Amino acid sequence: MKAFLDQDFLLQSETAKKLYHEYAKPLGIIDYHNHLIPEQIANNTQFENLSQVWLNGDHYKWRAMRTHGINEHFITGDASDREKFRKWAETVPYTMRNPLYHWTHLELQRYFGITEQLNADSADRIFDQTAEQLKDSSHSVRGLLKMMNVEVLCTTDDPLDNLEHHQAFAKEQESFRMLPAFRPDKAMQAENVEALNAYINQLETVANVSIDDLQGYLDALKARHDYFAENGGSISDHGLEQVYAADFTESEINQIFSKIRQNSSLSEDEVIKFKSAMLLYFAQWDHEKGWVQQYHLGALRNNNARMLEQNGPDTGWDSIGDFVQGKALSKFFNKLDSKDQLAKTIIYNLNPADNELFATMIGNFNDGSVRGKMQFGSAWWFLDQKDGMTKQINALSNMGLLSCMVGMLTDSRSFLSFPRHEYFRRLLCNIFAEDIENGELPNDLTWVGKLVSDICYHNAKQYFNF
Repeated sequence: MKAFLDQDFLLQSETAKKLYHEYAKPLGIIDYHNHLIPEQIANNTQFENLSQVWLNGDHYKWRAMRTHGINEHFITGDASDREKFRKWAETVPYTMRNPLYHWTHLELQRYFGITEQLNADSADRIFDQTAEQLKDSSHSVRGLLKMMNVEVLCTTDDPLDNLEHHQAFAKEQESFRMLPAFRPDKAMQAENVEALNAYINQLETVANVSIDDLQGYLDALKARHDYFAENGGSISDHGLEQVYAADFTESEINQIFSKIRQNSSLSEDEVIKFKSAMLLYFAQWDHEKGWVQQYHLGALRNNNARMLEQNGPDTGWDSIGDFVQGKALSKFFNKLDSKDQLAKTIIYNLNPADNELFATMIGNFNDGSVRGKMQFGSAWWFLDQKDGMTKQINALSNMGLLSCMVGMLTDSRSFLSFPRHEYFRRLLCNIFAEDIENGELPNDLTWVGKLVSDICYHNAKQYFNF
């Protein structure tokens, strides 16, 4: 029987161990998509305890606690940090076979050297041990990132953001880089005209312009896109149910924008046309600058209206959706490709039923101009676990070239989530090793080790040109 979470965790053969320890483990981390707070990195925040750095904002853990019957008072309520931690510790033993069980103990090991299992009995002891370590500069926000050998991280930022924290951090001589990513979801939320109008009013203030028509709106957003580029940005990101690719005329979008500014409600057809137009404009700007564009697709968000009203969005009330993806993806990419305006692109799928669809879609638009120009992104959100990662890797292997993949990312709001890169790397090495052990791949560890190293690090370094 193997020990739990030892140095060879997830590595089922000597070949897997050699691939991981010699080729994957030593590599730095390029985390090109996360939801970390730039202010905390710029200020090098020092968290007081594990609840603050671990539980605040982590809706993965919140969902598990709710399922276990923990009252909201101890999750997003005003219970003390210690009380909240005790309730999480009480929940942890019941998360076995959920990836949270692995994440929890992997993070305790990697950041704090704690191998004791977290439960109700060990809760206070672990809370106190970690609180003591978090006082040290080695466990400040930057210290935690350096501990994981992070080289580059890209935050997710609204076009209205002034990027002051990125600017402040860029002036310092640090061992890693923090760069912004352009996330204009709110700029195209035409299904909520009131919210979109409020956003446009904010944009007027930020851009110091008056926005009366569509062209004025596009000019102001393009100026923000330029501003991100001036501050090191080279990535955009979109969180959508699906890509929108309806046909439209410029006249139609002008009329729709006029209705928006008049606070008039839009038909479903008008909403889709507006979203389709905005996505196309954003993609054209990305191509002009040589950016990488990312599309996170398939989440069915804010399902619980009562709890959305109580807690707001991104608090654990989302799920996998079953949207029709293929035709719109094809049409959208084809519109851009036909005018040579298709930027390097990563598409992320949240519904595993669509894995092969996404894996084959990228092959339609890889034109030889850039290695791995179109990417089927790593397993995302509900799928960034052992089974989900394995299925994504296998779908990409079968339908495309796994060797061109740009690897893993955290997509996380927690500074303790970077062992997810290690988890991915261990799984990847084990998958290659299993094929070698079965005689399905040659026993050429030098070459396979190179492929592993490329997927874990070198492909991303070349692809993003940070």
